[in-house]
Amino acid sequence: MIVVIDYNVGNVKSVCNAFRHIGCEAKLSCTPRVVENATGIVLPGVAAFGYAVSALGSLAELIKEVALSGKPLLGICVGFQMLFDKSSEYGQHNGLGLIEGNVVPIPAGRIIPHMGWNLVKLPEDMELFAGIGSEKHFYFAHSFYAETTDRRAKVAYTDYGFNMPASIQKMNIYGTQFHPEKSGKTGLKVLQNFYDICKREALKC
Repeated sequence: MIVVIDYNVGNVKSVCNAFRHIGCEAKLSCTPRVVENATGIVLPGVAAFGYAVSALGSLAELIKEVALSGKPLLGICVGFQMLFDKSSEYGQHNGLGLIEGNVVPIPAGRIIPHMGWNLVKLPEDMELFAGIGSEKHFYFAHSFYAETTDRRAKVAYTDYGFNMPASIQKMNIYGTQFHPEKSGKTGLKVLQNFYDICKREALKC
């Protein structure tokens, strides 16, 4: 079962519904035992970074612990940004520190917030994009982005006047700056791929 972290921030219900649409058993929960027993965890979010971290509260350490144990974790939008070390959005805030790097403002000279569909170049070795192709459009809605310095991370980029990270994979930790639940059939395929990853990992246990 996939557990979507329920912490009253943004798109948690729509993400859960998207997983159910593809036939995945998904549950909204913030109960520690349920999170620990999940085959995979999804951390969504539509809010300012500091607010989202505050709303997550004590769940942050549990999510970090479970991810470091090897369980698949998918962060979406602000949930993706919280996988990093820090953010400078409305002050300095600490993230989960699972991926090295910081969340910084999109540089001036672009339309901010970045809202709408952008083409993402998809590396062949990133599991979230298996069977999707070499590039696809996904839906974005954000004003800050994650600037990674983690050499162990694989990165998919979108062109927004500069190469902006759109998705990252570091071992069992996955993240998308875009919203797969709002990206049509291609976005649903990304969620299906994450579900398949979770099922494969569960069989190893």
